[in-house]
Amino acid sequence: MEIVKAIIPAAGLGTSFLPYTKAMPKEMMPLLNKPAMQYIAEEGLLSGITNFLIVTSKSKQAIADHFDAAGTLEALLKERNKSELLSSIEKLVRLAQFSYIRQSEPLGLGHAIWTARHTINKEYFTVALPDDIIVGKQPALAQLIRIARQEKASVIAVQEVPAEKVSSYGIVSIKKQITPSLFQLSSVVEKPNPKDAPSNLAIVGRYVLSHKIFNSLDWITTYGASRELELTDAIAHMMQHNERVFAYKVQGTRYDIGNPLGWIKAVIGTALQDPEYGPVIRKFLNELQVSDSLIYTSAKLTENCL
Repeated sequence: MEIVKAIIPAAGLGTSFLPYTKAMPKEMMPLLNKPAMQYIAEEGLLSGITNFLIVTSKSKQAIADHFDAAGTLEALLKERNKSELLSSIEKLVRLAQFSYIRQSEPLGLGHAIWTARHTINKEYFTVALPDDIIVGKQPALAQLIRIARQEKASVIAVQEVPAEKVSSYGIVSIKKQITPSLFQLSSVVEKPNPKDAPSNLAIVGRYVLSHKIFNSLDWITTYGASRELELTDAIAHMMQHNERVFAYKVQGTRYDIGNPLGWIKAVIGTALQDPEYGPVIRKFLNELQVSDSLIYTSAKLTENCL
């Protein structure tokens, strides 16, 4: 089973990060010296993905620029014998193909996937959400692809979350436990009330899906009560029509960078794991003393400027 395509939804407005996202895509927020989107692309590449389709919207040109050749910069680095830096910006462009499609309006994750339907043949493909950075010994997508090949079925990445957090996630309902980390599902539900949640296993932004998901998305587009297309509804619809879907507890540390606090945690976490920066950052954090006089909120800055 060949799985070489990834759909990456990146059309959101990023309002949690305003004013930064007024001009820059949220997906280009840096983690050390790489934007978040590059972590997603590198994970895909290490998992055997060679064809990336990025679903974008207006003001996202920086994403396409990042994954394009940069002739002037590359020539300069070559002239100055900066071979390591040159390799760092060339490798993704050389090893993978990136294409882009516009999502006309924000109508949910399912709609973003549906927008890319014409790029997928009768095959399995992956979906990776840039808000979820998963760091571990083995790429999260590679873990799912292994299970998809083993079961010849769609697979969703999950991790356990506290009961009070289930209303923030898509939650899976378990039909049968195969191993301590692998489950066959009976359904999925989007952001349930904690008392109604079928489990505490939350979907965490990585999927391997059958092309049949588009039949379910088409059905919801035609008959659904809401204008928004939720991917969880389409996955549930597939299972109702006898398609097997599995959940796998992916191994690794997950950072939700869809909000400023999560992004800060990801920056610190990735810095601490870096062999060069880790010891320095750890020492800095141990010595850090924050003075109230050094804290300036946007509100204070705005007030001073008026």
